[in-house]
Amino acid sequence: MRRLAWLLAGLVLALAAPAQAASPFADWAVVVVAGDWHAHSGGPSEAFDNARHDVSQALEKAGFEAANLRQFSVRPERYKDPGLGKSEPNAIFDAMVDLTGKATGGCLVYFSSHGAPQGVVVDQQLLPPPVLAGMLDKTCGARPTVVVISACFSGVFVPALAGANRMVLTAARPDRSSFGCGEADRYPYFDECFLSSIAGAASFPALGVAVQRCVATREVREGMTPPSEPQLFIGGALKPLLPLYSLASGPPRAN
Repeated sequence: MRRLAWLLAGLVLALAAPAQAASPFADWAVVVVAGDWHAHSGGPSEAFDNARHDVSQALEKAGFEAANLRQFSVRPERYKDPGLGKSEPNAIFDAMVDLTGKATGGCLVYFSSHGAPQGVVVDQQLLPPPVLAGMLDKTCGARPTVVVISACFSGVFVPALAGANRMVLTAARPDRSSFGCGEADRYPYFDECFLSSIAGAASFPALGVAVQRCVATREVREGMTPPSEPQLFIGGALKPLLPLYSLASGPPRAN
Protein backbone atom coordinates (compact mmCIF):
# COMPACT_ATOMS: atom_id res chain seq x y z
CA MET A 1 0.00 0.00 0.00
CA ARG A 2 2.80 2.40 0.87
CA ARG A 3 4.47 1.81 -2.49
CA LEU A 4 1.17 2.43 -4.30
CA ALA A 5 0.71 5.67 -2.36
CA TRP A 6 4.16 6.87 -3.42
CA LEU A 7 3.41 6.01 -7.06
CA LEU A 8 0.11 7.89 -6.96
CA ALA A 9 1.79 10.86 -5.30
CA GLY A 10 4.42 10.93 -8.05
CA LEU A 11 1.72 10.83 -10.71
CA VAL A 12 -0.13 13.74 -9.09
CA LEU A 13 3.07 15.79 -8.94
CA ALA A 14 3.82 15.04 -12.59
CA LEU A 15 0.36 16.12 -13.67
CA ALA A 16 0.61 19.25 -11.54
CA ALA A 17 3.75 20.42 -13.37
CA PRO A 18 2.73 20.57 -17.07
CA ALA A 19 5.32 23.23 -17.86
CA GLN A 20 8.09 20.73 -17.20
CA ALA A 21 6.44 17.78 -18.95
CA ALA A 22 6.98 17.03 -22.61
CA SER A 23 3.93 17.41 -24.83
CA PRO A 24 2.16 14.09 -25.45
CA PHE A 25 2.44 14.92 -29.15
CA ALA A 26 6.17 15.71 -29.16
CA ASP A 27 6.94 12.35 -30.77
CA TRP A 28 4.12 12.35 -33.33
CA ALA A 29 4.65 12.50 -37.10
CA VAL A 30 2.51 15.15 -38.84
CA VAL A 31 1.69 15.78 -42.50
CA VAL A 32 -0.50 18.73 -43.57
CA VAL A 33 -1.53 18.94 -47.23
CA ALA A 34 -3.14 21.62 -49.39
CA GLY A 35 -4.35 19.58 -52.34
CA ASP A 36 -5.56 22.27 -54.75
CA TRP A 37 -5.42 26.02 -55.46
CA HIS A 38 -8.67 26.47 -57.34
CA ALA A 39 -11.98 27.78 -56.04
CA HIS A 40 -15.17 25.90 -56.84
CA SER A 41 -15.60 28.41 -59.70
CA GLY A 42 -12.31 27.30 -61.24
CA GLY A 43 -10.61 30.60 -60.42
CA PRO A 44 -7.62 30.91 -58.08
CA SER A 45 -8.06 30.62 -54.32
CA GLU A 46 -5.69 30.78 -51.36
CA ALA A 47 -8.18 29.02 -49.05
CA PHE A 48 -6.49 25.62 -48.99
CA ASP A 49 -2.97 26.98 -48.56
CA ASN A 50 -4.15 29.39 -45.88
CA ALA A 51 -5.60 26.41 -44.06
CA ARG A 52 -2.43 24.37 -44.52
CA HIS A 53 -0.20 27.09 -43.13
CA ASP A 54 -2.40 28.09 -40.20
CA VAL A 55 -3.39 24.54 -39.23
CA SER A 56 0.32 23.70 -39.07
CA GLN A 57 0.95 26.65 -36.76
CA ALA A 58 -2.03 25.71 -34.60
CA LEU A 59 -0.73 22.15 -34.26
CA GLU A 60 2.66 23.44 -33.14
CA LYS A 61 0.92 25.54 -30.49
CA ALA A 62 -0.94 22.41 -29.39
CA GLY A 63 2.35 20.63 -28.73
CA PHE A 64 3.38 18.99 -31.99
CA GLU A 65 7.04 19.47 -32.92
CA ALA A 66 7.91 21.50 -36.01
CA ALA A 67 10.80 19.11 -36.70
CA ASN A 68 8.30 16.25 -37.09
CA LEU A 69 5.86 18.18 -39.29
CA ARG A 70 5.87 18.43 -43.10
CA GLN A 71 3.66 20.65 -45.22
CA PHE A 72 2.68 20.19 -48.87
CA SER A 73 1.28 22.61 -51.44
CA VAL A 74 0.38 22.37 -55.11
CA ARG A 75 2.39 25.58 -55.62
CA PRO A 76 5.25 25.36 -53.09
CA GLU A 77 7.34 27.92 -54.96
CA ARG A 78 4.72 30.55 -54.12
CA TYR A 79 5.26 30.37 -50.34
CA LYS A 80 8.12 30.84 -47.89
CA ASP A 81 7.35 27.97 -45.53
CA PRO A 82 10.62 26.08 -44.91
CA GLY A 83 10.71 22.57 -46.31
CA LEU A 84 7.40 22.97 -48.12
CA GLY A 85 6.93 20.05 -50.49
CA LYS A 86 4.99 19.55 -53.70
CA SER A 87 1.55 17.97 -53.19
CA GLU A 88 1.99 14.58 -54.83
CA PRO A 89 0.88 11.22 -53.38
CA ASN A 90 4.35 9.69 -53.72
CA ALA A 91 6.04 12.67 -52.05
CA ILE A 92 3.50 12.62 -49.23
CA PHE A 93 4.07 8.90 -48.70
CA ASP A 94 7.86 9.34 -48.72
CA ALA A 95 7.52 12.05 -46.07
CA MET A 96 5.35 9.79 -43.96
CA VAL A 97 7.96 7.04 -44.19
CA ASP A 98 10.71 9.45 -43.14
CA LEU A 99 8.76 11.11 -40.32
CA THR A 100 7.41 7.92 -38.81
CA GLY A 101 10.92 6.49 -38.80
CA LYS A 102 12.03 9.12 -36.29
CA ALA A 103 8.78 10.19 -34.59
CA THR A 104 7.25 6.98 -33.31
CA GLY A 105 4.60 8.15 -30.85
CA GLY A 106 1.69 8.59 -33.23
CA CYS A 107 0.51 10.14 -36.51
CA LEU A 108 -1.61 13.06 -37.62
CA VAL A 109 -2.53 13.59 -41.27
CA TYR A 110 -4.54 16.64 -42.44
CA PHE A 111 -5.83 17.32 -45.96
CA SER A 112 -7.52 20.52 -47.13
CA SER A 113 -8.72 20.31 -50.71
CA HIS A 114 -11.59 19.63 -53.05
CA GLY A 115 -13.15 16.21 -52.96
CA ALA A 116 -15.28 13.80 -54.93
CA PRO A 117 -17.08 10.54 -54.08
CA GLN A 118 -13.92 8.78 -55.30
CA GLY A 119 -11.47 10.58 -52.99
CA VAL A 120 -9.65 13.82 -52.18
CA VAL A 121 -7.97 15.99 -54.84
CA VAL A 122 -4.15 16.05 -54.68
CA ASP A 123 -3.03 18.35 -57.49
CA GLN A 124 -4.18 16.79 -60.77
CA GLN A 125 -5.35 13.47 -59.38
CA LEU A 126 -7.66 11.91 -56.81
CA LEU A 127 -6.28 10.10 -53.78
CA PRO A 128 -8.79 7.30 -53.13
CA PRO A 129 -9.64 6.05 -49.63
CA PRO A 130 -8.02 2.60 -50.09
CA VAL A 131 -4.74 4.20 -51.20
CA LEU A 132 -4.60 6.54 -48.20
CA ALA A 133 -5.49 3.60 -45.96
CA GLY A 134 -2.55 1.66 -47.40
CA MET A 135 -0.21 4.60 -46.85
CA LEU A 136 -1.25 4.79 -43.20
CA ASP A 137 -0.99 1.03 -42.72
CA LYS A 138 2.58 1.00 -44.05
CA THR A 139 3.80 4.00 -42.07
CA CYS A 140 1.72 4.58 -38.95
CA GLY A 141 0.65 0.99 -38.46
CA ALA A 142 -0.88 0.38 -35.03
CA ARG A 143 0.18 3.74 -33.58
CA PRO A 144 -2.45 6.23 -32.39
CA THR A 145 -3.48 8.04 -35.57
CA VAL A 146 -5.67 11.09 -36.22
CA VAL A 147 -6.79 11.77 -39.80
CA VAL A 148 -8.58 15.00 -40.73
CA ILE A 149 -9.93 15.47 -44.26
CA SER A 150 -11.44 18.82 -45.21
CA ALA A 151 -13.11 18.23 -48.58
CA CYS A 152 -16.48 17.62 -50.17
CA PHE A 153 -17.73 14.03 -49.86
CA SER A 154 -14.85 13.28 -47.46
CA GLY A 155 -17.03 10.95 -45.40
CA VAL A 156 -16.18 8.33 -48.02
CA PHE A 157 -12.87 7.93 -46.20
CA VAL A 158 -14.35 6.76 -42.91
CA PRO A 159 -15.02 3.08 -43.78
CA ALA A 160 -11.57 2.63 -45.35
CA LEU A 161 -9.65 4.41 -42.58
CA ALA A 162 -11.67 3.22 -39.59
CA GLY A 163 -9.52 1.21 -37.20
CA ALA A 164 -9.26 0.52 -33.51
CA ASN A 165 -6.28 2.90 -33.22
CA ARG A 166 -7.66 5.72 -35.39
CA MET A 167 -9.73 8.87 -35.17
CA VAL A 168 -11.15 10.16 -38.47
CA LEU A 169 -12.72 13.61 -38.76
CA THR A 170 -14.14 14.68 -42.14
CA ALA A 171 -15.72 17.90 -43.40
CA ALA A 172 -18.78 16.19 -44.87
CA ARG A 173 -20.67 12.97 -45.01
CA PRO A 174 -20.10 10.69 -48.05
CA ASP A 175 -22.87 12.20 -50.16
CA ARG A 176 -22.60 15.88 -49.23
CA SER A 177 -20.54 18.90 -50.22
CA SER A 178 -18.69 21.08 -47.76
CA PHE A 179 -18.56 24.86 -48.11
CA GLY A 180 -16.23 27.84 -48.16
CA CYS A 181 -13.79 27.26 -51.02
CA GLY A 182 -14.63 30.35 -53.06
CA GLU A 183 -12.12 32.76 -54.53
CA ALA A 184 -12.62 35.27 -51.70
CA ASP A 185 -12.78 32.78 -48.81
CA ARG A 186 -9.87 32.83 -46.38
CA TYR A 187 -10.54 29.22 -45.37
CA PRO A 188 -13.12 26.54 -46.10
CA TYR A 189 -15.76 26.58 -43.36
CA PHE A 190 -14.49 23.33 -41.86
CA ASP A 191 -10.87 24.51 -41.62
CA GLU A 192 -11.96 27.80 -40.09
CA CYS A 193 -13.95 25.90 -37.47
CA PHE A 194 -10.97 23.63 -36.77
CA LEU A 195 -8.76 26.67 -36.24
CA SER A 196 -11.26 28.53 -34.08
CA SER A 197 -11.99 25.46 -31.93
CA ILE A 198 -8.57 23.94 -31.29
CA ALA A 199 -7.39 26.48 -28.72
CA GLY A 200 -10.37 25.81 -26.49
CA ALA A 201 -10.50 22.02 -26.89
CA ALA A 202 -9.06 19.79 -24.19
CA SER A 203 -8.60 16.78 -26.48
CA PHE A 204 -9.13 15.60 -30.04
CA PRO A 205 -12.55 14.04 -29.32
CA ALA A 206 -13.70 17.35 -27.82
CA LEU A 207 -12.23 19.18 -30.83
CA GLY A 208 -14.11 16.94 -33.25
CA VAL A 209 -17.44 17.63 -31.54
CA ALA A 210 -16.70 21.37 -31.38
CA VAL A 211 -15.88 21.45 -35.10
CA GLN A 212 -19.11 19.64 -35.95
CA ARG A 213 -21.14 22.17 -33.97
CA CYS A 214 -19.24 25.13 -35.42
CA VAL A 215 -19.77 23.98 -39.02
CA ALA A 216 -23.48 23.39 -38.44
CA THR A 217 -23.88 26.86 -36.92
CA ARG A 218 -21.97 28.52 -39.76
CA GLU A 219 -23.98 26.75 -42.46
CA VAL A 220 -27.28 27.77 -40.86
CA ARG A 221 -26.08 31.37 -40.58
CA GLU A 222 -25.00 31.45 -44.23
CA GLY A 223 -28.08 29.58 -45.46
CA MET A 224 -26.06 26.71 -46.93
CA THR A 225 -28.05 23.57 -47.71
CA PRO A 226 -28.07 20.66 -47.50
CA PRO A 227 -25.87 20.60 -44.37
CA SER A 228 -22.48 19.00 -44.85
CA GLU A 229 -22.67 17.02 -41.58
CA PRO A 230 -18.98 16.47 -40.71
CA GLN A 231 -18.27 12.90 -39.66
CA LEU A 232 -16.37 11.79 -36.55
CA PHE A 233 -15.13 8.25 -35.97
CA ILE A 234 -13.04 7.13 -33.00
CA GLY A 235 -11.78 3.55 -32.80
CA GLY A 236 -12.49 1.48 -29.72
CA ALA A 237 -8.86 1.11 -28.63
CA LEU A 238 -8.17 4.82 -29.09
CA LYS A 239 -11.35 6.15 -27.45
CA PRO A 240 -10.16 5.80 -23.83
CA LEU A 241 -6.65 7.05 -24.69
CA LEU A 242 -7.29 10.24 -26.69
CA PRO A 243 -8.66 12.22 -23.71
CA LEU A 244 -5.27 11.65 -22.07
CA TYR A 245 -3.52 13.41 -24.96
CA SER A 246 -4.05 16.97 -23.79
CA LEU A 247 -4.14 19.72 -26.42
CA ALA A 248 -1.93 22.48 -25.00
CA SER A 249 -2.26 26.19 -25.73
CA GLY A 250 0.41 28.82 -26.04
CA PRO A 251 3.26 29.67 -28.41
CA PRO A 252 5.17 26.94 -30.27
CA ARG A 253 8.22 25.68 -28.45
CA ALA A 254 11.60 26.66 -29.90
CA ASN A 255 13.47 23.90 -31.71
